[in-house]
Amino acid sequence: MTNHQGIHTPEGIEMLKKVRGICGKLPETTEVIDGFGHTTFKVKDKSFIIMSDHGMTFKSDLENQEILLQQEQFYKPPYIGHRGWIGVNAPKDWEQMAILLKEAYLHAAPKRLVKQLLESE
Repeated sequence: MTNHQGIHTPEGIEMLKKVRGICGKLPETTEVIDGFGHTTFKVKDKSFIIMSDHGMTFKSDLENQEILLQQEQFYKPPYIGHRGWIGVNAPKDWEQMAILLKEAYLHAAPKRLVKQLLESE
């Protein structure tokens, strides 16, 4: 990347490729670089994944957050953690991450897209 924003470390780029592979299957998902230089995945202007070279945070709910925080790799991110968001620096299990990121999408997506995704499975 030529600009100073976005993801540019080898680890960050590899993680971004995997997340793009997961999000590519989710209807009406967009990818933007926000004002802080984070790569953000959105559905209908609602963020559900925010990434940087240091890892990612994703939308969840407080109940799932509590369960995930019992796993060492996950943490409660500042500013948005109180809303149920989860942070992870170096995901270990991408099958688990695919499920969690799809759930993050379902938390943010309008009912019509949730229905469309669930019916397509």
